[in-house]
Amino acid sequence: MTGAELTDCCDAVVRAYLARHPEATVVALGEGLGAAFWRLDNGRLHWLTVQPPEPAALRRMLLPDGARRWTVGCPVADPRWLAAVPAPGRGVVVLARGAGRRLSVAQVRGLAARCAQRFPGGALVCDAPSWWATALARGLPGTVAMRVRRPAGLRYRLPVLRALLPVVCELRFAAGGELPGNPAARRTHCR
Repeated sequence: MTGAELTDCCDAVVRAYLARHPEATVVALGEGLGAAFWRLDNGRLHWLTVQPPEPAALRRMLLPDGARRWTVGCPVADPRWLAAVPAPGRGVVVLARGAGRRLSVAQVRGLAARCAQRFPGGALVCDAPSWWATALARGLPGTVAMRVRRPAGLRYRLPVLRALLPVVCELRFAAGGELPGNPAARRTHCR
């Protein structure tokens, strides 16, 4: 499995969300100088990149902010960036690539709980080892569904090796009339 397969899988999840909410805001946590905005831009979405202050300044120099794309200088774990998301009613998808390498399960659970409260009807998309994704889904308040997607590519039959392979997790947050519950993890494969 390559990083490109994982990127394609994350992009597919975000595109599916944007198909339902074309004017949504995509919040990319710690993306550095990533080019996901240009891969996913449908001409209507808004893009917010959250970076620590020093990398955010560098990003702004190399990729100046525009009308639909801007950068906030704030640590990913700091909840202040939540207030920088405009019009959450249009939809919000939080893209946390590499969350399994940078944050603990408890930190991502806290992030998901804050996002579920602030962005009803939104989603959190992250990649992590499959054992980590299973731990994330247990009893998370404010979520109505969790889908675990395995990127296409090499598959192992041994459960130990399969548990180490990265997957893409999509947590959907409860909207107005939906009742939050314990989301059952559904597994699918990206195509």
